[in-house]
Amino acid sequence: MELLQLHYFLAVARSEHVTEAARKLHVTQSSLSKTIQRLEEDLGVLLFDRIGRKLQLNEFGRRFLRRAERALFELEQGKQELSDLSSPDHGALELGVTSASVLPDILRKYRKKRPNIQFHVQMLTTQEMIMLLERGEVDYCLSSPPVERDEIECQVVFIDPILVAVPMGHRLAERSSVSLSELKNEWFVGLKVGYGTRDLMDPVCKSVGFTPHYVYEGDEPARLVNLVEAEIGIAFIPSTARNDRAQIKYLQVETHEVVRKIALLWHKSRYISPAALDFHEVVVEYFEGLSKETQL
Repeated sequence: MELLQLHYFLAVARSEHVTEAARKLHVTQSSLSKTIQRLEEDLGVLLFDRIGRKLQLNEFGRRFLRRAERALFELEQGKQELSDLSSPDHGALELGVTSASVLPDILRKYRKKRPNIQFHVQMLTTQEMIMLLERGEVDYCLSSPPVERDEIECQVVFIDPILVAVPMGHRLAERSSVSLSELKNEWFVGLKVGYGTRDLMDPVCKSVGFTPHYVYEGDEPARLVNLVEAEIGIAFIPSTARNDRAQIKYLQVETHEVVRKIALLWHKSRYISPAALDFHEVVVEYFEGLSKETQL
């Protein structure tokens, strides 16, 4: 059995389509198919059920996938550890976020501490984030809501109140707070289902007798401020995402303590480099400072 066979098997197992997997691997379909066939011959069982042009993992394939992912995961961790030992002041961090509102400040502080470390950040839905964490493909994720999984370590770092953002000309703009029931006839702008604030607030609104009427649903949280300012609708905005330079009024929510928990997540078995540990430290220190500011 060869490592190349395992890499090809994982690609086909995840896409369940030889054409798509071959395109991602930059190999021909025939070469990929032959490699998978040799792997099946080595194992003595078929790993896929052929359904038309698609391949679907069968019971043998599903069981082997878990082992193959773990084997390649450990090899990748070993490679990363040796790289850090040979070049401790260089390297890269893979980061995932479900909300990027505080990320610029965190990355600015981290870059001052570790100027030679590169980083790559992905904006993810909660389910995408869980998938990458379980595969060990990211060092850390900043997530709201927190995630509880056997293989995932979860540290809550901040309790973030949810505010109601309205344009300056809105009927509620002179208020400092509002009850959720007063918003039932409003037009809303928000994120798509699958993002933390949306998944948090929809059930809360339903519990007081209404479902928000969304006239805009997107995947860029920063754009919501512009849409509220343009009087397209009102929005639920976490306090960490408020923009005090915009022509917007932020209202506290009455009667309900509506907050989101921000958590730092990582894979329990993933190798944590010194650079990654420094990122962890920067995140915790940043939110500790933010908590002190909000208590003043």
